[in-house]
Amino acid sequence: MGRRILFYLIIAAGTLCVLLTMASLPYNTRFWFLKVLDFLREQTLIACLICLAGFVAVNRRWATSAVLLVIGLVTAAALQAIIILPYTPIWPKAAPDASPAVANRANTVGLLIANVLMKNRNAAGFLEIVHKANPDLVLAMETNQWWANQLQPLKERYPYTILYPLDNTYGMLLYSRLPLRDAHIRFLQHDSVPSFQVEARLPGGSWFILHTVHPVPPVPSPYPDNVGKEGRKEVVLLKVGEMVAAHTAPTIVAGDFNDVAWSNTSRLFGQKSKLNDVRVGRGFYNSFDATSLIRRWPLDQIYASGHFRVLELKRLPKYGSDHFPIYVQLVLQPPGK
Repeated sequence: MGRRILFYLIIAAGTLCVLLTMASLPYNTRFWFLKVLDFLREQTLIACLICLAGFVAVNRRWATSAVLLVIGLVTAAALQAIIILPYTPIWPKAAPDASPAVANRANTVGLLIANVLMKNRNAAGFLEIVHKANPDLVLAMETNQWWANQLQPLKERYPYTILYPLDNTYGMLLYSRLPLRDAHIRFLQHDSVPSFQVEARLPGGSWFILHTVHPVPPVPSPYPDNVGKEGRKEVVLLKVGEMVAAHTAPTIVAGDFNDVAWSNTSRLFGQKSKLNDVRVGRGFYNSFDATSLIRRWPLDQIYASGHFRVLELKRLPKYGSDHFPIYVQLVLQPPGK
């Protein structure tokens, strides 16, 4: 009896995996509940493989329906794998590795990005992480005035700042030890969701452009969203992509994209901006949800122009937020290299 129940449970779960995979394939959809399926590709792939192994183990009659289920599960697993495969170490790196021989203080920038979770009160833990990582730039998102007050000590080591705290979970704080110029706070989609654009100077004298973003997620939200009454498409990344494409200067775009690295929006942004996702060819580096072992997705992202090489990329420890911080060290290649 138990084996029979398990058999039907596997059939039901396997069929659901196939249906979810098929429903996740349309890229240009306005239905948020279909967009969310993009987040579940790792989990759906694992579920497909478990169902496939379980069905082969318990099935005793290979009727046409059984063969069709196996074909469906294999196809679904293959489709999910193809989409997320670039975010594994077996894929060629979009942003090449930097040679330690050309990396030095003059041409290297360390960037730490973190969604701190506005209600999180472990600011001391976050400051300790910043101290240990010792980046040149710190981007803290989902920051209100309480967080701005708690991060005041950073100003001793990071005297150049752009600060825009908000109580709607879209506040943004940028701290830099590198000199900044031509700073802009832009509102590319909502009048209460800021993005930063600024130029930073490396110790060697070279300047690069930094865009920091935190678009709203593709799901209903009590805060500004693109699903409810407004019914908007999320265009922040596409607008930033257009700005990046309009110049040839070294550029970095970073932030909590509120979308997975392989989403249609992220893909279109990469195509329009011609920037390289530093994750591609290195790993998932899932930054959300730090409070769950199952719900893990790569939401906090960093893109860099072809002027940069990657010296280091890592996910930092959790400290009370639902996001892990992400740290990258990039090397600006000399012209012609």
